[in-house]
Amino acid sequence: MTKNDLTHIDPFGRAQMVDVTPKEATHRKALAKGKVFMKPETTSLVASNAVAKGDVLAAARIAGIQASKRCSDLIPLCHPLLVGSVSINFTLGDDFVEVEAQVETIDRTGVEMEALTAVSVACLTIYDMCKSADRGMVISEVALWEKTGGKSGQFKRNNLKEAR
Repeated sequence: MTKNDLTHIDPFGRAQMVDVTPKEATHRKALAKGKVFMKPETTSLVASNAVAKGDVLAAARIAGIQASKRCSDLIPLCHPLLVGSVSINFTLGDDFVEVEAQVETIDRTGVEMEALTAVSVACLTIYDMCKSADRGMVISEVALWEKTGGKSGQFKRNNLKEAR
């Protein structure tokens, strides 16, 4: 791959934001997931809303939504988008909380980064809310699972082994 093949590098080797001005605004959607692994006792505390800091999942949901809307403030060359919708859902396992974020827009560039940022910040919020009960938690498996819209079309992951 040469410098000319890199979309975020100009011919002089400097970082640049990709010009999306000539692109058509289209409906775009992205789905990302991640997990916070923890002790089963900690998962039980989350499930019963018994964590000392308060409602872990409510706080993580709001944090994820806010993060998706502020993604371009965090990722240097990410375009600011008008995020149309964000949904954050949780699945509790015996020793983990899975976070799923779906983000949609009608714009000139995709919302993959917004979905991944939402998941990451929601996972970090779960860690923060639960750390007094379990400092050994691990955040992992953050990945894009689906995306639609745009020039590159549809992407759908079947499992995490595809990423490795």
